[in-house]
Amino acid sequence: MKRVPDKKWRDSMAYAPRFFLSMAIALVAFAVVTYLSTGSLATTALQTFLCAVLIQIGYFLTTLFLVWRAARERRQGIGPGTPDADKTRDAAKSKVPVSMNEPGHSKP
Repeated sequence: MKRVPDKKWRDSMAYAPRFFLSMAIALVAFAVVTYLSTGSLATTALQTFLCAVLIQIGYFLTTLFLVWRAARERRQGIGPGTPDADKTRDAAKSKVPVSMNEPGHSKP
């Protein structure tokens, strides 16, 4: 079984804690502006709820897209950890023959 390479999930555009904090800030700002423009708590609550639902739908679709893209790259063998990437990395290594089982292995 192939090991999945480690990723920095915090760099992903769909990192959940960052998303939820950003969403909360956007909803508070939306609610304040809506209340100041309408003056109605009921209208503000309804419109803020609808805005939250639309944001969640967008987050869900973004997450689906990221999963689809990662699966497509894995199928095509594009990502790190694939045999082609390992060959490239091995070719970049130093070509110094060293055997730890032979006497004098530390000699240049």
